[in-house]
Amino acid sequence: MKPEKWVEVCALDALAPEEAMRFDHEGRSFAIIRSSDGDYFAIDGHCSHEKVHLSGGIVDGNIIECPKHFGTFDYRTGEARSLPACIDLRRYELKVDSDAVFIKI
Repeated sequence: MKPEKWVEVCALDALAPEEAMRFDHEGRSFAIIRSSDGDYFAIDGHCSHEKVHLSGGIVDGNIIECPKHFGTFDYRTGEARSLPACIDLRRYELKVDSDAVFIKI
């Protein structure tokens, strides 16, 4: 198993509030979300229902909605909130340093 490391995701201003983006690294995919308060969050990138990438979904409040079947997740925790999504997603630690956002993977 590889040790965890911090990887740069994007510039601090790359996402507007309530926006999501896709980030891929070493064969893994993540959804990076900026809340309305300006905080950044990271969860597994694909919906647990049919593996559609969440970066194309709508962010509203603390929820991100899958763009295919409209299942929802609380992006702060990864918790599946509405069907057809019923399996929680993993959440990843982020930090801001020198005007950039980093993910711990």
